[in-house]
Amino acid sequence: MRPLFKWTLRSIVILALLLAGLAYFKRAEITRLLAVNSLFSEEKIVGNFSHMGTLFETARMSRGPGPVSALPRGDDIALPAEVRDWIDARAVTSLLVLKDGKIVYEDYFLGTGPDDRRISWSVAKSFLSALIGIVLDEGKIGSIDDQVVEYAPQLKGSAYDGARIVDVLQMESGVAFNEDYLDFNSDINRMGRVLALGRSMDGFAAGLDQRFAPPGETWRYVSIDTHVLGMVVRGATGRSIPDLMQEKMLWPMGIEADPYYLTDGYGVAFVLGGLNMVTRDYARLGQLFLQSGRLNGRQIVPADWVAASTTPSANTAPGELRYGYQWWVPQDGGPGEFFARGIYGQHVYVNRDAGVVIATTAADRHFEDPGVTDQNTRIFRLIAETAR
Repeated sequence: MRPLFKWTLRSIVILALLLAGLAYFKRAEITRLLAVNSLFSEEKIVGNFSHMGTLFETARMSRGPGPVSALPRGDDIALPAEVRDWIDARAVTSLLVLKDGKIVYEDYFLGTGPDDRRISWSVAKSFLSALIGIVLDEGKIGSIDDQVVEYAPQLKGSAYDGARIVDVLQMESGVAFNEDYLDFNSDINRMGRVLALGRSMDGFAAGLDQRFAPPGETWRYVSIDTHVLGMVVRGATGRSIPDLMQEKMLWPMGIEADPYYLTDGYGVAFVLGGLNMVTRDYARLGQLFLQSGRLNGRQIVPADWVAASTTPSANTAPGELRYGYQWWVPQDGGPGEFFARGIYGQHVYVNRDAGVVIATTAADRHFEDPGVTDQNTRIFRLIAETAR
């Protein structure tokens, strides 16, 4: 028995050393995977959303060499009691209101501050849409009626083969993709693990091979569609999204703080939800679109693209929020009222008639509860009316 005991003990020691070595070399992936599993937990969500760069790989960007675009102080508004109740109920972490380009309300909650780079989640989709308008205007993309595989040949043979750029812009790709955040095995959560483990987002998109409808026929919110748009832009220009975004859009906008994207293990930006910025710079996106693509003395995004992307054109069902090119429009909204929206309560709301832009960040773990979306729209309209 003694030799057997020694052999067993030696085997256990060797196995432990091998596991320790594997853990050492894979420590980054393990750390990110653990971060994904606790990212939205009640005790960590607020802090995580301000420090995503410590949890995932990133592509850092510069605010650029030019001057910061002014956001002067206006006359402060007093928020109605209903808005203050909403701030508490929705776990709002920042709220900034612009009226005619001036700050009339700005505050931070739950221990956050003005220097926090807060995660955009799907507000990033609207940033990418604006960049597509710029690239299209420069002639790098021939037409939004072009097939996506013309610019992203890796997608040939996938469920995206046959879809046009406009189909993907409008979330009408027809690609089957489970967006249930509460289902561990959903596509959106599998995608999160791809990001955490340093795998390829391009490979993940190219591996999707099922459709629920032909392209251009049926609207369904499919987050990976936006990654495919990023593939199109990269293929059309031969450049990364962070490089293009800072040069073509963020530098001319005069943002005030260095932003960053989360990336996969190949350095590809997580364009569908990985942009991190300060709240004032999110508000600058709203002001840019309120002013039809003009900010800081420059026409940055073509005015006709701003109009087209914020006009409801997708085949959304009656009674649902309407959708343009990666921008949302309220069900009963008139021209000039639209918003960018991200999970857990991130918003950039624009009301051109009132001259109001509202930027919010939040850690709302109940953002999917019935009635929350309608409540948010009602609150934004109440704030806009208060600021008139």
